[in-house]
Amino acid sequence: MATISMKLAFLAGAVTLGLSSAAFAADAPAPELMSGASARMLSETCAGCHGTDGASAGPAIPTIAGMNGEYFVELMQGYKKDEVYGTIMNRIAKGYTEEEIALMGTFFAGKKFKPAKQKVDEGLVKTGLKLHDKYCEKCHSEGGKILEDEEYYILAGQWTPYLKYAMADFMEKRREMPKKMKKKLDKLIEKEGDAGLEALYAYYASEQ
Repeated sequence: MATISMKLAFLAGAVTLGLSSAAFAADAPAPELMSGASARMLSETCAGCHGTDGASAGPAIPTIAGMNGEYFVELMQGYKKDEVYGTIMNRIAKGYTEEEIALMGTFFAGKKFKPAKQKVDEGLVKTGLKLHDKYCEKCHSEGGKILEDEEYYILAGQWTPYLKYAMADFMEKRREMPKKMKKKLDKLIEKEGDAGLEALYAYYASEQ
């Protein structure tokens, strides 16, 4: 299983909650929250981008429903402290208290992840599955699906444009890539090229 620090780095880039550099303007305002807001009320401040109950309508914004609560909190704290790269999430995270972040983490963890309904290049899916098993499965187990007893980044069923934006942030060094991930990715690209990444995206998109 990937360590929290590794998974935090990948989710921030790819994954989960972070907004891609290509998706939003950096000068968007942070939300103004009311004292004593409920978890439901707080979650609604995320709905404009991440969808109702964290189910994103996509395509450049990740679904956060079903995310592990502790993972959510750690990521949000990283944004708040400017330890995680983001175009807008750093500013937004500063608008929440520690208690509010914890409430949101619990709320979204209790929601069911809904895979994105998107077009799939069926011709690439089998290749993508093989590449996932070879290069990604060790950390992103069960094909990148959610498991209740694991904390990790959601790949299966996530929006393809978001995954591509996130990967670009890693490859263009806007985000720090974990060493294990870099080692695997370098091998993948050396042997398969960009076509290998496209096959992976197709496989994850097929998990609907």
